[in-house]
Amino acid sequence: MSEKDSNSVTKDSKKDNDNVITLADGASGSNVDAAWKYLDDHRDTSGSDAVDITALRRRIDFRIVPLMFLCYTLQFLDKVILNYAAVMGIHAELGLKGNDFSNIATFLFVGLLCFEIPNIYFLQAVPAAKWLGLNVILWGTATACGAAATNYRTLLVSRIFLGIFEATIAPSLMLISSQWYTKSESAPRFSFWYLGLGLGQIIGGLVSYGFQHMSPEGRLSGWRTMFLTLGLITVLVGSCVIIFLPDTPMKAKWLTENEKVALLKHVSVNKTGVENRKFRGKEILEALMDPQIYLLLLAVVLLSVSSGVVTTYSATLVRGLGYDSKKAALMNTPSGVVSIFFTLLVGYGIRSQSHRWAWIIVCIVPAIIGGALMSFLPKTNKNGILAGIYLVNAVVAPLAVFYNWLVANVAGPTKRAFAAAIISGSFSLGNIIGPQTFQARDAPEYRPAKIAVMATQAGCALVTFALFLYYSWQNKRRNNLAENENEEAYMEPEVWARMTDKENKSFRYTY
Repeated sequence: MSEKDSNSVTKDSKKDNDNVITLADGASGSNVDAAWKYLDDHRDTSGSDAVDITALRRRIDFRIVPLMFLCYTLQFLDKVILNYAAVMGIHAELGLKGNDFSNIATFLFVGLLCFEIPNIYFLQAVPAAKWLGLNVILWGTATACGAAATNYRTLLVSRIFLGIFEATIAPSLMLISSQWYTKSESAPRFSFWYLGLGLGQIIGGLVSYGFQHMSPEGRLSGWRTMFLTLGLITVLVGSCVIIFLPDTPMKAKWLTENEKVALLKHVSVNKTGVENRKFRGKEILEALMDPQIYLLLLAVVLLSVSSGVVTTYSATLVRGLGYDSKKAALMNTPSGVVSIFFTLLVGYGIRSQSHRWAWIIVCIVPAIIGGALMSFLPKTNKNGILAGIYLVNAVVAPLAVFYNWLVANVAGPTKRAFAAAIISGSFSLGNIIGPQTFQARDAPEYRPAKIAVMATQAGCALVTFALFLYYSWQNKRRNNLAENENEEAYMEPEVWARMTDKENKSFRYTY
């Protein structure tokens, strides 16, 4: 074929693609995802087929994942330090009594929940990486300001603002991860940045132990210095996110044109797009009518009740076994090891075997056993109760799977941003319920809270299985178009047109 004929075919193909996109979207070709436009502008780029995807993926891992990991570590650490402050004298210094401490823990998540809806707009209007970096800086500032608290109300205000600024962490990381990886590749990456939660538990215990050795005659007490130090570190990390995390693969200065084209072709099989800033209200309406959103919401709420217990009261439960405050901080660190183990297990298990629903249940079973050990063993059996407290942390890992499930199975930029906010909000709702199961009248055993851990985890397992059945049923209803899910179809309009998973009949749900 001559160069002239080739150019003619290219122009005709481009015209046909625009026409199809217009018909599919009901709008102009300007509504196509930014990745399609980039590929369209670089049709003549040669050499993309020679790019080593494995080596390219490794480069992206080193550039992207560590920053996401640090953000998630610090968001958990900045929350969980209240857990450790409870055994460092914060009650006496601020005059907390009754359910004041539980209320402070709860209202952080109230702030987080309330800001999830406005966050949908900002994730569409502002690049996710920049929006994430700004909020990391702001929540670091809120954490540092907690060191200046003088009573219940001032600490409450600082924690509410911490929740508001942390509202974007999960939705932003979900959207950023989906830009760079295929569905199967994203599972271990989600797990890796989610390891920050387990590491935060370990670091939190060690940091608390260290700050408890500060001289009581100092100008700032140990817990205040801890708040200030971690807040300033968070501000520094937020600044690095703004500077070093690209808005999209197309804007990564450290990738060549060939590498960008090769990457976009590689992730085109997701059929979920990379970037499209136009807000489409009908996608929100579709999300509100989508059964998978409600099943995911219910599962995450049930799962997060135990997460709220782990985040806020684990050190208190350990201390209730008769350990002093310093020992309680150290004895809580194995919880992070359990969390890391199960997070790695499910991440790489999904990468090699898929079956997300089964791996979630694999983690829930040990958590139920842990809840039983905590609830029904006599208080004299310290080792058994400690084992129960540690095993409950297995429930931390499935949340990363639910996040990955969401970005894999929800297409359409507005719908996905809305779904991410809803699921992140349901995590907040579970964490609001969790601390409230700890009532002062139930101290020191808090048996109703421990039983709630078992009941909610069993419920989560049932809902997870129902979600698997729903996805399997939906796939059977659709024509089997799996042969189109390859990189050769990367310029097909339905790959990059802003269609939701419901609109795109070639979309296949992952389970």
